Amino acid sequence: MKMFVEPADIYLYMDIVDFRKSINGLIVVVEQDMNLNPFRDALFVFCNKKRDKVKILYWDKTGFALWYKRLGATRSRFVYC
Repeated sequence: MKMFVEPADIYLYMDIVDFRKSINGLIVVVEQDMNLNPFRDALFVFCNKKRDKVKILYWDKTGFALWYKRLGATRSRFVYC
């Protein structure tokens, strides 16, 4: 898959995340719960309770970006969340 960034690391947050959180709220999760620097060359992946949505946070050298994906089919789930 071709992406805008080529991260050195990918971190999957294994706990459930409140999907009302946006960039600032997810930065707090990265810093406080994961004990990581959100400015590092990495993708931070978060899932919701039903595991049918995913958010990916990353720093692209000019600011934070947030990707959001929602599965469309009923009963579809992300496996590794």
